[in-house]
Amino acid sequence: MDLLVNIDVDDLERAIGFYTGAFDLRVGRRFGADAVELLGARAPIYLLEKASGSPAGSGFDQRRDYARHWTPVHLDIVVADIAGSVERAVKAGATLEEPVRSQDWGQLALMADPFGNGFCLVQFVGRGYDEIADPA
Repeated sequence: MDLLVNIDVDDLERAIGFYTGAFDLRVGRRFGADAVELLGARAPIYLLEKASGSPAGSGFDQRRDYARHWTPVHLDIVVADIAGSVERAVKAGATLEEPVRSQDWGQLALMADPFGNGFCLVQFVGRGYDEIADPA
């Protein structure tokens, strides 16, 4: 199975600047004026320009809103240096929503991109999630 990540944004060029500036991503293909492929992660990321206020989908009353919002699906971006990665993401336009937290498996930074999408930076230590996983 392949996985593709799609992120709706209201300003494609600003989103390209953020995602390439905050992370080690580079522009791949462009799909007209409204979509771009970012490469450098294990799964390609597609930025899709969708106007604020446009319908979220057919049959939905919900409209796109790029203020900070919650969704049950978000990105966890694994990094080698959480402090440096937080600093880089903030300089590119992200918001650090809580101080970095330490867990038995590593460190976690709760963040948001400039388009209201939440994401986490994760730095594993030791055996990562295996530090807390139940035996099979």
